[in-house]
Amino acid sequence: MSPLLIIIFTLFPISSLSQTIQQYDDCTTKLYSCGETIRWIRYPFWGHDRPSYCGLPEFHLTCRDDDGLTTIRIIGITFRVLSINQNFSMITIARDNLQEEPDPCLLESVDSMIVNRFDDTVFSYAPSRILFLGIYIECVVDMRSAPIPDRNKLDCLGDGTKIISFFREELVYFSQDSCKRNITAPVLKKAFQEFKQNETMSLGEVLKQGFPIAYKVDDGGICSRCESSGGTCWSNFTSSVPSCLCPDGMPRLVCRGSSGANWKVKVVIGVAVALPSLLLIFMIYCIMKSSSSNCIATFKHKTMDDKRVEAFIMQYGSVGMKRYSYVDLKKITNSFQVKLGQGSFGIVFKGKLSDGRLVAVKILHSFKGSGQEFINEVASISRTSHVNIVALLGFCFEYQKRALVYEFMPNGSLDKFLIHHVPLEISEHIGIKRLYEVALGIARGLDYLHRGCNTRILHLDIKPHNILLDEDFCPKIADFGLAKLYSRKESMVSLLEARGTIGYIAPEVFNRNFGRISHKSDVYSYGTLILEMVERGINIEVVGSGLTNELNFPYWIYTRLKKDEILLDGVTTIEENGYVRKMTIVGLWCIQADPGQRPSINEVIEMLEGSIEELEVPPKPFFSSPLQSPNHHVLTHHEE
Repeated sequence: MSPLLIIIFTLFPISSLSQTIQQYDDCTTKLYSCGETIRWIRYPFWGHDRPSYCGLPEFHLTCRDDDGLTTIRIIGITFRVLSINQNFSMITIARDNLQEEPDPCLLESVDSMIVNRFDDTVFSYAPSRILFLGIYIECVVDMRSAPIPDRNKLDCLGDGTKIISFFREELVYFSQDSCKRNITAPVLKKAFQEFKQNETMSLGEVLKQGFPIAYKVDDGGICSRCESSGGTCWSNFTSSVPSCLCPDGMPRLVCRGSSGANWKVKVVIGVAVALPSLLLIFMIYCIMKSSSSNCIATFKHKTMDDKRVEAFIMQYGSVGMKRYSYVDLKKITNSFQVKLGQGSFGIVFKGKLSDGRLVAVKILHSFKGSGQEFINEVASISRTSHVNIVALLGFCFEYQKRALVYEFMPNGSLDKFLIHHVPLEISEHIGIKRLYEVALGIARGLDYLHRGCNTRILHLDIKPHNILLDEDFCPKIADFGLAKLYSRKESMVSLLEARGTIGYIAPEVFNRNFGRISHKSDVYSYGTLILEMVERGINIEVVGSGLTNELNFPYWIYTRLKKDEILLDGVTTIEENGYVRKMTIVGLWCIQADPGQRPSINEVIEMLEGSIEELEVPPKPFFSSPLQSPNHHVLTHHEE
């Protein structure tokens, strides 16, 4: 076939595919966002700016312009959407008419219909997290034979004696002659337990917190296979079964390796137009900078790296993050005017999006490594959604310019609060109790990475620099450049090289004689981190008592712990002493050289939240990494 005919047959399908190519772009970039809590929602949901073909009919979300809240219609009833967790296919909803004035008396018998019909839809209850209350309106009840606690009574036009309204946990049946209305209402079990313990809390407040439901999409695994191959799930709205749409506008079961017409045309035209100019510029650069043979070898290496990253972007193109150009980043950061910090992989600048949100833009070192840190970061964090994990909003990959756009953390990283002689105004905000709360938040974030994600994630670089603090000092784990993803079926992880930061690396990471790499490796780093927090919290320079350098700190504090001397001369109250003792015991358990002796991170949470009397002192640590100053080196497979 002649070259002319090849071009004609290649170009011909473009016009017919242009609409579906645009629809692919819409479904991967136009994610549903409304207000402050419902953000970046993808398939099967649609609504607002997200077109209907990007979701399924039952998952239509409505964004109210007046208050920025989201609603959804299920079995003919309008619910307010309080949260959506797409990792667990869970949505929390509440009756919309109970939000402004949460009065149980406003409930109608339709709530009983919810209970009877709800599981017939694509939505179903989460039985372990809810309970059903019986609410009985305007009943004639003999109080002597059926005594009802005063707190269970409701003020629904009753006179408090012969005609009353009330609720109870055990569902019973009252005839219409006995009660005007019988209502069965689902509520969040945790909220109702709080209600029983808090005398000032009303039943209306319980109802306002809504209840969780699970949703299911009958896709037979289509969507997971589609998205992992670079496609996006969509619907033509004539069926409730989703299908896979590929970047070239063609529907397929999987997209990886597909080479649609759009891709062909771009390659043919791009190579024909750009190649001569690029080669000329490249050869001039080679002559000026180095020998041609070395330069050509470098060119081949970087070209393979770029192809690797581009292939990754195609694969993860539907995770919902925006791709920015370098020009966009210059505008967002006002030409990189405000520098927030610098690490081993890049420089972080402060920026502002067009909608007014502040962001942190991390510009990665262009020629550092093979791009694996970029791939790790996007692949890992795009799978997460947790209050203690920093949110990745977008990225830039443009030739050798690579960048990541994060939510902005006003209080910066934890390391600046762990330096002695910090300014008084900073010290007042990060006392012993606050440090304990930060330690607990970091543990919850790690527990989510280890157990909460569909794909388990080892962070492998837990340290103060990678813990960011928002305006309320809520900690968020950041910097997933060294992270390792592995299946939930795997208990151990294989690494070809050590990765992490000196002072925080678990011994088994750099010496397999200590054991296999697993989630316990993150636990070790976490233990080192909270011992460093303890060191900052008790003010070693005041306590003294034989501590000569940071390397001795775990042994020094272990000795004081065994002597029950911890640590009243460095803290001011019994409560603070309890926090320090808990963190110390947990930290020492976490840095045990044998991974088998370390607790899992969910056990760490139980220890931190439990009673101090139940904690056992661990064995004396015989191997410990030194606590580090802010300037320490990172060992990774990137530095070759």
